[in-house]
Amino acid sequence: MTDSPFRLRSVLDEEFAPWARMIADTYGTDRSDEELAHQREATDLDRTLAAFDDGVPVAGASVYRRTLTVPGGVLPVAGIASVGVAPTHRRRGILTAMMRAQLTDLHEHQREPIAVLRPSEAGIYGRYGYGPATLGNQMRCDRRALRFRPCTDFGDGTIRLHPADRARPLLEKVYDQARTTTPGWPDREAPHWAVRLADHPHRRGAATALRFAVHHESDGQATGYALYRHGGADDIHLVELAALSRQAYAALWRFLAGIDLVTWIDYEGAVDEPLPHLLTDPRAVRSTPVDRLWLRPVDIDRALTGRSYRLPFDLVLDIRDDFCPWNTGHHRLSWDGETAACEPTTAPADLRLTAAELGAAFLGGTALTTLAAAGLVEELRPGALPLASAAFRGDREPWYPGGWAFPLC
Repeated sequence: MTDSPFRLRSVLDEEFAPWARMIADTYGTDRSDEELAHQREATDLDRTLAAFDDGVPVAGASVYRRTLTVPGGVLPVAGIASVGVAPTHRRRGILTAMMRAQLTDLHEHQREPIAVLRPSEAGIYGRYGYGPATLGNQMRCDRRALRFRPCTDFGDGTIRLHPADRARPLLEKVYDQARTTTPGWPDREAPHWAVRLADHPHRRGAATALRFAVHHESDGQATGYALYRHGGADDIHLVELAALSRQAYAALWRFLAGIDLVTWIDYEGAVDEPLPHLLTDPRAVRSTPVDRLWLRPVDIDRALTGRSYRLPFDLVLDIRDDFCPWNTGHHRLSWDGETAACEPTTAPADLRLTAAELGAAFLGGTALTTLAAAGLVEELRPGALPLASAAFRGDREPWYPGGWAFPLC
């Protein structure tokens, strides 16, 4: 049974450019030939859906195979992006049909056990079983007030500004090491780096080209970087910062705080960003949390055995999943300190929740106790909720450091 009168199929190579331009138009943007080339290189057409009306693409969505850092390791994930429906074809069931086709394919072919996306609108994907798994921390820093505590350790490294071609291999090396330490970081292959570092003049507005500041240790090794651009008259937009040590992190922020003729530094970092704790006046950093990466368990048992947990437990979860009914039922989940096990069971349940709540808690950020306080998780056996909540939590808040479209950068 289909949710839409329009048949869905994969996109042919000769159809890619009009399809991609249609998707871009749904977001109010254009695509240059160079941008199309970068996107095409990163796109698997066999996993790219489209709906056509009289031969014209009117909707689409892509799946990008990636890996994502999760508590205890990495998991293959289906990165969902390039999702759009032309304004002429809204409210005809096309988006629901695409979401159902993607998730059914992942399940029936035993592909990636979880799907992730970064939605342009937060109110869309909950009905498809996605939950907000990471928060971004939109920081606005008063540069003139960024005074570091006397005890701050900046190390003995140096900051160097490099051109893009010299900086890229250094960035890649640092990123590959940094991403293993925090849930929410995706891997990046060459096509994804090309998109992340693309610096098209028509997308800068009044801002400058990207600057590449790299932190080097005394032996020359790169241990951190900051990608930034000057914005309007008095601000810097920090695009990305990664560091392999607390000294490199502090040194990069001291460098940014020392740039003249700047009043504000805008940056979207992690919820538990260390910067305010380095300052004599933490109020120099104003923070606004915002949802970022949304996660959906595709196959509950495979997903839950793909991560580690904080403490041993043995619980039965009553999962409700209207959109992917194969997940609905009781699942016994256990962790013995080394290995996770999860399988269907007929035993009485300890907790009741939906797949969306499980997705929100999966990376160790959103606490199950918080979801229960909102009435979204029900404790069926006394003591099960605090045990499960503590077990699911991670050592750090999960964070997604990528750009606007998850699978591409």
